[in-house]
Amino acid sequence: MSIVRYSELLRLTWPEIAVTVAALLLLAFDLTVLRRSTLKVRLRAGMAVACAGCLAAMFLLNHAAQQASLPDSMLVITPLTHVVQIALLALAIFTLLLSASTRFTGHVGEYLALILFATVAMMFLVATENLLLIFVALEFLSVSLYILTGFDKQSRQSAEAALKYFLFGGMSAGFLLFGMSLVYGLSGSIELPRIAAALSGPGLDPLLVVAIVMVAIGFGFKVAAAPFHLWAPDAYQGAPTVSAGFIASSSKVASFFIFAQVVVLALPAAEGRGGFRNYSPGWVPVLVIVAALSMVLGNLAAIAQTSLRRLLAYSAIGHAGYMLLGIIAHSPRGLSALIYYVITYALAALGAFGVLGTLESEGIDHIQDLAGLYRRAPGLAVCLLIFLLSLAGIPPLAGFFGKFYIFSAALAAEPHLGLLWLVLLAVAMSAVSLYYYLRVLKAAWVADAAQERPALRIAPITRVTLWLLAGLVVLLGCMPSVLLNLLGPW
Repeated sequence: MSIVRYSELLRLTWPEIAVTVAALLLLAFDLTVLRRSTLKVRLRAGMAVACAGCLAAMFLLNHAAQQASLPDSMLVITPLTHVVQIALLALAIFTLLLSASTRFTGHVGEYLALILFATVAMMFLVATENLLLIFVALEFLSVSLYILTGFDKQSRQSAEAALKYFLFGGMSAGFLLFGMSLVYGLSGSIELPRIAAALSGPGLDPLLVVAIVMVAIGFGFKVAAAPFHLWAPDAYQGAPTVSAGFIASSSKVASFFIFAQVVVLALPAAEGRGGFRNYSPGWVPVLVIVAALSMVLGNLAAIAQTSLRRLLAYSAIGHAGYMLLGIIAHSPRGLSALIYYVITYALAALGAFGVLGTLESEGIDHIQDLAGLYRRAPGLAVCLLIFLLSLAGIPPLAGFFGKFYIFSAALAAEPHLGLLWLVLLAVAMSAVSLYYYLRVLKAAWVADAAQERPALRIAPITRVTLWLLAGLVVLLGCMPSVLLNLLGPW
């Protein structure tokens, strides 16, 4: 029987194994065959091996079973998890391609391998319904991200950002583990479906209320939702640009997906209501408060920023508030809207950080430094326009439909439009976000530089990658059904 189970485990984890093997091969080649090669050659060779591993994993996912599971819900494969895993692999490939011009470190193999290890952790994270594996995968992911944040050893800012991220992340892990232990104590199980069955009785146990708050705090840190966001601005500003883009994109997809799975699958009897005149205790009103705080604090704080990275960090906090609406909806429609939103947000955010990484060699970090960008690099300015307008939710870009779908799902979640006030707040904060995004675009497209500067030289791989990301943002905005049809009922 154990042999059958191990063969089944091997069959279900071939995609993760492919990425892991690629990471180990990458390390081996970089430390042996490519040891004396130039940094450029090592980067290109390592990037080729890493991308080949991700493409092989995509191929294996497309030819794997669409429905399968292991005992104890350790691995649960569904069409939805396949879509999310393919999205994570695609984002990893884009991150690797944007790393082609990296110059901040000579440890190329280790840096690229960490991106792959983080991707493996996220693939396991979205394919399990077991609290133990959720926690292990989440911490494996977190450790990889801490190291990626502090990988620039020449930058004191990078080390400080990594330390803050590690301290806040460790504290959040304690909250999350405490909440999970209470859930296990009350239900006697670590499987999400069995937890739901054990906690389906009438009334809300006081210990379950504490568990809900602890789990919300733990995941709130992971997704950078207010008031648990304090690590995000420093981490986004101090981390290497590619690392910051990876944190802002891939980790958001995996973290929000598993956050939704935990509360919706394990705690359906403790959801409560968050309507303005229809309140009852549960995890929904807790997330309503966190969503409202995230939208208000993130968007208002972004207005005061002059650093592009910190602006994108506070913008991410605001977007976390919008994404929480998909979880608050606690329905298949809400989950589909959440995944569509977080994937399209990840594409735009990674693209925006890719543009900042291209400008990094010019010492551009403040909004006013973008003056004259449309003359020096018109293609780059167009990509920045597409990414920021999508983040602002301007049609016909993907960000507009992401907000439309998630707001619609939230309105349908409560009877008598109970969450109308929260959706109206989200719309108002979206209008605020348009203001600070337009400040950036005004500097790039309207303002003239104080002195004439030469045209920017952009690596061909970086240019193609940014155009691919911009093209996907436009495609998913003009044809949202391409992705929505893969995500289930709408």
